[in-house]
Amino acid sequence: MSETISIIEILKGFTTLDGLKHENLTALARKTRINDLAVGQVLFNEGDREKRTFYLLAGQLELTDRNGSSTILEAGSNEARNPLVPVLPRRYKATARSAVKFISIDTDLLDVMLTWDQSGNYEVNELEETDNPGSGDWMTNLLQTKVFHRIPPSNIQAIFMRMQQVSFSAGDTIIKQGDEGNFFYVIIKGNCTVTRETPLSKDGIKLAELQTGDTFGEEALISESTRNATVTMHTDGSLMRLSKGDFKELLNEPMSDWVDYDEARKIVANGGHWLDVRLPSEFEAFHEEGAINIPLYFIRLKLKKLDPKKTYVLCCDTGRRSSAATFILNERGFNTWVLRGGLNNYRADIQ
Repeated sequence: MSETISIIEILKGFTTLDGLKHENLTALARKTRINDLAVGQVLFNEGDREKRTFYLLAGQLELTDRNGSSTILEAGSNEARNPLVPVLPRRYKATARSAVKFISIDTDLLDVMLTWDQSGNYEVNELEETDNPGSGDWMTNLLQTKVFHRIPPSNIQAIFMRMQQVSFSAGDTIIKQGDEGNFFYVIIKGNCTVTRETPLSKDGIKLAELQTGDTFGEEALISESTRNATVTMHTDGSLMRLSKGDFKELLNEPMSDWVDYDEARKIVANGGHWLDVRLPSEFEAFHEEGAINIPLYFIRLKLKKLDPKKTYVLCCDTGRRSSAATFILNERGFNTWVLRGGLNNYRADIQ
């Protein structure tokens, strides 16, 4: 526990991470480890496309571009509070000039957590007030699953609101191999066993044990196929389930108007306005000239500061948070566009 607490304090010192709510920061800290580089070792190469977000904790890194020009980044500096070369493909090679300590975070996971953290938590308070003491944990765990990385951010809160809680006893069959898929499930209390029947074993071979926060059932819904395994309650427990219709509807992106960087600049030149929905610390690191900064979690509170007669180009680092924000504004009659791919795709042009 003390190690987790110390990592939480470290994470709080970096841009983007400093905006996460405590429960999500704690969940992230449990998945974060401090890594080391010896002098001369390479953290990443120019052209790297791996979706990892890096932060420098200690030491010096030399950043070298394809032309051979280099700069030194030192831990503790203002520049080092920001993610290291976040634009993909990376435009620099990062080599340790001294002994280095760093952390590496899955970028998609961080992006989903940031979007949910800033747009949806307050809308599911009633779920957190259920009889399940670990309800906050299962929601945080659910956000970390790969299936949630496919769900448009503006739909995530709707999914939580449409889920139904169901209770089962030990031995109950939740889904049966060969049946048609009808629900997506999340375990919020208890444990389940996954088995698969084979020609040599009618009783089924045990494949896995699932616990609080684990999900199952999405494969049959996405692929329109039958269940490929049987899931049985190992203990008494409770699950949240989402119907097939809701699941498939909410996998689809709501209607948004997307533009690339050149189109966005033309819109702004013709009277539109940049609306940057990142955190203030991210905005300070770099932003479009003349941009308005209203973080996603403030959008609903700051609507009166926006003119419904004007056009806004919404932007964030990747497009996920700005997509969620434009959904909120469009519901209220605003004319919006979303920067495709986010500012990180065009960071060199901005700076």
